[in-house]
Amino acid sequence: MQLKVSRRRMMALAGAAVAVPMRLRAAEPLRLGLTPVFLDNDAEVIARLRDAFGSGTGRSVELVQRRTYQEVTGLLLEGGVDAAWLCGYPYLLHEDALSLLGVPVWQGAPLYRSYLITGIDDPATSLADLRGGAHAFSDPDSNSGWLVTASDLARLGERVDDFFGRTLFAYGHRNVVRAVAGGLTRSGSVDGYVWEALSTVEPELMLRTRVIAQSELLGFPPFVARKDRADTAPVQALRGALLGLDASAAGKAALEMLQLEKVIAAEPALFDGIRARMRDLAAL
Repeated sequence: MQLKVSRRRMMALAGAAVAVPMRLRAAEPLRLGLTPVFLDNDAEVIARLRDAFGSGTGRSVELVQRRTYQEVTGLLLEGGVDAAWLCGYPYLLHEDALSLLGVPVWQGAPLYRSYLITGIDDPATSLADLRGGAHAFSDPDSNSGWLVTASDLARLGERVDDFFGRTLFAYGHRNVVRAVAGGLTRSGSVDGYVWEALSTVEPELMLRTRVIAQSELLGFPPFVARKDRADTAPVQALRGALLGLDASAAGKAALEMLQLEKVIAAEPALFDGIRARMRDLAAL
């Protein structure tokens, strides 16, 4: 009899020991990676996103920020975050390991352009006119803030370092605009969505720059997760929250601040234009 009681007690204790870690795991926050290349550390936007994802997933959400796309991508691949809001370029660089969760819609489509900008009084009318000048890029893993201009030059048989007299990485599209507006560089490569958004929130800054060239429409920066984690409960909860952002008050508030309309499901083919530019750059 005593043996049976001991076994029951041992089983109960073992069950309790298992249950505690399970509860702790359930309470762990969902971690989403972000970079100021895109969001520029806007505290209010970050707070709205956290609220929207928290209410949409029913979980606490931790937004993990790093300075570069490379750092955020590394965190994602190493399991430091559950998902990340990346650019189409780093997504394609690691396409074999990453799965699309959703893509934001801007101006009616999940697409955007890269803008080539100069100071407002600069006489340049095309990329060719910028030879020998100083140029600002946003991030070496940014499509709109690096790849588009680099591949445009590759199509002309030119390399970035040979064409421009000096280049710098500003690590933020807003910082690219500031570099050009302030005369630190003659020109810059910037996300067209960010440039247009800034024209409404910082018009005095935008009045000191102008767009001299635009790329074709390309796939908007997506939300992604590791393929081997895409079916886990946290990632599925985030996917549902993303695709339902426009259906909740918190989600609508976040989308409004970001000047976006909603997030939709998408296929890898959406990024074929970026893929083509990667091939052109590699062929130089």
